[in-house]
Amino acid sequence: MRPYLLSFFLLLLALSLSVPLRANRYWNTDYDSLHHALPRLHAPEARLRTLVHLLDITELTEARRRKQALPLLDELLTLNQQFQLFDSRPYQLLRQGVGLWVQAGHDPEAMVLLHQAVTMFDQEHRPIPRLLIDLAPLYNRMHQPEARFAYFRRKLAYYNLHGADENAAACYLVLASSYRHQGNFNQAISHYLHAADLFKQFDRALYTNELMVAGDTYGEWGNLHKATEYLNQAMALENRYHLEGLRRFYTLNSLCKLHMRQNKLAQAQYYADLALQAAQRDSADGALYRAYGLVQKATVLIHSGQAQQAMPLLRRAQQLSDSLHLLIAGRPGEFMLDEAWAQYYETVGDFRRAEEHWRLSYKKALATNLNMLRPKCLQQLIRFYDARQQPAQVQHYTRTYLALSDSVNRVQDAFNIAQYEGERTEQAQNAKFVSLRQAHALQTLRLQQRNALLLVALGAVVLISGLGVVLYYQLRTNTRTLTQLRQAQTQLVAAEKWAFVGELSAGIAHELQNPLNFMKRFAEVSTKMLDDMQQPTGKTKNAQSDELEQEIVAGLKQNLQEISQHGLRASSIIKDMLEHSRSGTTHRQPTDLNSLIGEHLKLAYRGVQGDDPAFHATLTLDLAPDLAVVNLVPQDMGRVFLNLFTNAFHAVQQRAQTASPDYEPTVWVSAKQQAQQIEIRIRDNGTGMSETVRQKAFQPFFTTKPVGVGTGLGLSLSHDIITKGHGGTISITTQEGHFTEFIVTLPV
Repeated sequence: MRPYLLSFFLLLLALSLSVPLRANRYWNTDYDSLHHALPRLHAPEARLRTLVHLLDITELTEARRRKQALPLLDELLTLNQQFQLFDSRPYQLLRQGVGLWVQAGHDPEAMVLLHQAVTMFDQEHRPIPRLLIDLAPLYNRMHQPEARFAYFRRKLAYYNLHGADENAAACYLVLASSYRHQGNFNQAISHYLHAADLFKQFDRALYTNELMVAGDTYGEWGNLHKATEYLNQAMALENRYHLEGLRRFYTLNSLCKLHMRQNKLAQAQYYADLALQAAQRDSADGALYRAYGLVQKATVLIHSGQAQQAMPLLRRAQQLSDSLHLLIAGRPGEFMLDEAWAQYYETVGDFRRAEEHWRLSYKKALATNLNMLRPKCLQQLIRFYDARQQPAQVQHYTRTYLALSDSVNRVQDAFNIAQYEGERTEQAQNAKFVSLRQAHALQTLRLQQRNALLLVALGAVVLISGLGVVLYYQLRTNTRTLTQLRQAQTQLVAAEKWAFVGELSAGIAHELQNPLNFMKRFAEVSTKMLDDMQQPTGKTKNAQSDELEQEIVAGLKQNLQEISQHGLRASSIIKDMLEHSRSGTTHRQPTDLNSLIGEHLKLAYRGVQGDDPAFHATLTLDLAPDLAVVNLVPQDMGRVFLNLFTNAFHAVQQRAQTASPDYEPTVWVSAKQQAQQIEIRIRDNGTGMSETVRQKAFQPFFTTKPVGVGTGLGLSLSHDIITKGHGGTISITTQEGHFTEFIVTLPV
């Protein structure tokens, strides 16, 4: 019954853990690719899910995207009315808000509807980071920076409480921009990096963007080392993820400004050119970003002393600014066209026009109420009038600058206090978050345990009710099966035994037939020769008959030697067969392999030299001194080594008979310790083997030696001793006419 219980518990576990998951790749989908794929989807449910996906990754800050979103929202509401896959009320509010946003003069009404849509999405725990980010420029159009800051502070606290990391990342991004506009670079960079850490988990494009903005802000703050570090990280990620278009434009433009601050004008111009190329590749907003790129490149040329080359760039940027109605502060950053004109006219000596553009730049910065722009413009005006020796204007703008600095410092002081209080509040909220999450997790665990116990109890009742019947039938089935298995095992053992006996008998009969045939033939010849000697010839013996008798006697001696030789061969076959059947039956004992190998190598070498005193071979030993002591049968393993060494010597001896005079017969023997085994290699540079011979080398009675020299049982016996008797392996690597190598492994 264990398999049934295991399946039952696995089913309960799967039901308790089955929760919907949202893949991180969801937010990395390319909008244009998904939008082009939408017409090819005909199944209504698939289209509906794709529409939801498209709206999740739509950037409503772009006017063309807002117009594209309206038909998508209409189709989504129509399809959902048929299938009712989700609550469509937040999408209805989103449709109304975007519709008013597209129209001029309805920003407040659009903001109210979008806030309501965000609230309903939050109630359904729907991540909407792009929609939250898109609310920031709508606040900017309404000139409500304080309301924007307060709203996103509240939303950030809410999302941190509920663990909504995607939406929290969007809030950190918007708040970082607010701190930057206020001139609080410390808080701005901290929030940018916090947003980057969260975006890294699900949106690589926004993650890369936040690293870039953090680097750009470090550059404005004056920390050029940190600026370089983060901008290089952003560029590396853009290359890794193949991020092109406007995101690359931001990074290239920031690198241009960074090199200008370092007075590296050649590198600054290089990045300015790359930024212009990136802007021109965008078909939708290329004109907008081209205007920013032209101003940046013109500024680099002016600082490089190439004011005349900057003039046409500024004119083109002015034309784009007039046609697109660009403001000094926009989504791509600060559009300092008037500052660039002022620098140009100051360089060429037209100080009247330079003064006009410096004043116009300050006026636009004052209208935007951005603290980060106004001090820069005031500093430029003070510098300009001081160079022109106009003390009244210098004094006026200096007082204005000092008043602004005092105001910024007061704001910073307020933020510092708020930051301290915020840290205390955040610590208390974090403790509350932890407590609430622990309570929620405990409650969820208890509910799961209760449900699991109820289901287990119900299943146990059902299982116990049928347990007796199932056990009874299973016991009867197991009894019958056990009886059948025992009968089959007995039959299998008998069959294998008789099969082995038959195979062994056939081998013995086949191998003994040859020497017995020789013995029979030589015996018949000897008998006939004796008969010939005993036949009376009726003549007196003479020298010729004596010579004949001597010849017959010599033939008889030779025949008797052949009979003896083949009798010895038959005895050798029977002895090897007996050894083959007895292999592995002796008790094992701890053995020093190095000594065993060296002893049997000498025995094999002397044995070959005993048959052929002229034989000589070079022996190369590479035995590791730290080999572990192995439990084995020394007699059996010695027989293996003796067979392998003798085969190696015969191979080099055979090759030496036909090889060139410079051939040096060599046998290499090595032994080394590996992880859990010892490896022994016996290699010779003899005749080698063909592939056919190599495959049959371990078969019983297979030999390539001449009749009367080998029985074909040596390698077969060695294979059985190593594999069956000692749990090791033996393999052959060879090349015909060059070498043969036996590789033996024995477990430690």
